[in-house]
Amino acid sequence: MLPIDVAAHSSRWRRRHPVDKAVLGFGLTVLAISLPPWPGAALVLVAALVLLLGPAGVPGRRLWRAYRVPLGFCVTGALTLLVQVGGPDGFVSLAGDGPVRAGELLLRTSAASLGVLLFAFTTPLSDLLPRLVRAGIPAPVVDVALVTYRMSFLLLDSVRRVREAQAARLGHTSRAAEWRSLAGLGATAFVRSFDRAARLQTGLAGRGYDGTLRVLVPEARVSARFTAASCALLGALAALALILERPLT
Repeated sequence: MLPIDVAAHSSRWRRRHPVDKAVLGFGLTVLAISLPPWPGAALVLVAALVLLLGPAGVPGRRLWRAYRVPLGFCVTGALTLLVQVGGPDGFVSLAGDGPVRAGELLLRTSAASLGVLLFAFTTPLSDLLPRLVRAGIPAPVVDVALVTYRMSFLLLDSVRRVREAQAARLGHTSRAAEWRSLAGLGATAFVRSFDRAARLQTGLAGRGYDGTLRVLVPEARVSARFTAASCALLGALAALALILERPLT
């Protein structure tokens, strides 16, 4: 399993209904996008970090490993606002308001990413996907998502095993050996993925598959208290951001 999935299954909020966590996580994301970057997005970022490391119980090192990927995209996007193309100063020059705009974009995107990670770190896909049928998503679409979710772990496990076997046979000792090992890894993963898919189809047919995957979903109810507390927190953050609004200069 991926580290984020392990964290979701061991989260303190694991047994809560996905709706409870969606209201909080995606609510923070909406606030990060809609409120002024300063101090709105900054407040959302701090609140999301406190919730993740505190009540949700996400380990800091595991959170950083998952957060650094979207944060890299956030930084890359913000850096492009520091320069402008064309104008009296030359073909490429520093933008006059570039640092301010870059800072605002970085605050918005990094805070919004933490809101999404709050939901991802507390809600396993195995709990979320089966409930999407009740929300009106067609059952075949959910079934394909479930199978893809399962197959992704099998494929990652196969890739890991092949790489370990190649390393044990000195397949990574030189650049040429690295390229040969990479080509062999791609070919093996391609063949194994088709083999796994064929075996899965045979197993489903043997169990009377009729177009719908029926899985057990953990019992959970929407908590009115948790949802109300989440809405109160979101409202307080929005009010505080509008009260303290100042230009980022």
